[in-house]
Amino acid sequence: MKTKISSFSLAFILAAAAANAADTTAPKETVFDKKPLGIRLSIKMVGPYMQAADLQIICLFKHKASGDTYQAAAKATDEHLNGILSALRNRGEFVGELGETFLFTPLSGSIPAKQFMIIGLGDEKDLSLDSLRVVGRIAAREAVQLGAQHVAWAPVIRDEGNATIEVGEGDRAFIEQMLSAYDTEKRLQAQALAPQFSIESVVIEAGPAFFDSAVKQVGEGIDSVTVELAKREAAPYTSTGK
Repeated sequence: MKTKISSFSLAFILAAAAANAADTTAPKETVFDKKPLGIRLSIKMVGPYMQAADLQIICLFKHKASGDTYQAAAKATDEHLNGILSALRNRGEFVGELGETFLFTPLSGSIPAKQFMIIGLGDEKDLSLDSLRVVGRIAAREAVQLGAQHVAWAPVIRDEGNATIEVGEGDRAFIEQMLSAYDTEKRLQAQALAPQFSIESVVIEAGPAFFDSAVKQVGEGIDSVTVELAKREAAPYTSTGK
C-alpha cells in the first residue's frame, strides 16, 4: 500500500521538524554588544553539563558531614560526571575551602567541556558577594594558566539549596573581578612579564528563573568595570633602575 504526501504536506512536515530541531539545539542566549578586553561575553540558559568549553567552572560549598545538597543543575552535573563531585567531597579529597581549586578531565562522552574545575566557596554560612569576587579572580588566572580560550561558569549556589545572594548580583560580582584580574594578566603580557594568551569567550550559565536578572546585572557590571579599568595606573609594574 502506497501513501501519497502532497508537496504542501511535505513542506509543513519539514518546517515543523526544523522548528523542533531549533528548539532543542539552540538554548536561549544573550550576547553583550560590548567585548571588554576582547572577550565575547554572554548569558546562556544551559547547565554546566551542556556547554562546550575549554574550561567549565562551578562553585561548591565546603563539605558538610551531614551531607551536601544537590538539586537541579548541581545534581544533573554530578550525574553526568558519573558521581565524581560527590565522591571527592564525601572522601574529603575536595574540602571546599574558599578559593580551593580542583581540576580534572571529564570522561569521554560525559559532558562537552574539555576540562572541569571546581572552586570552593567556603562555609555556606559565610557566603557573600566577596566570595564570588574571589572566585572571579581565580577563574581568570586559572583560565590563562591553562590556556583556556573558551570558558563557562555556573555558580550553582541555588542548586545547593542556598538563596542568600540574588543570582544576578552574584554573577555581576564574579564578572567584574574576573575582568579585573584578566586586565592585569594582559598588562603583564604587554610588559613581557607573561606569555601571550587571550581568552576569547566567557559564558555565564543561568537557569530560566534567573536569566533576566543575570543579563541586567552582568551588563551593568561590564559597564562599571570598564570605567574602573580605564582609571588604572598605566606605569609599568617594574622599574628599570639606574
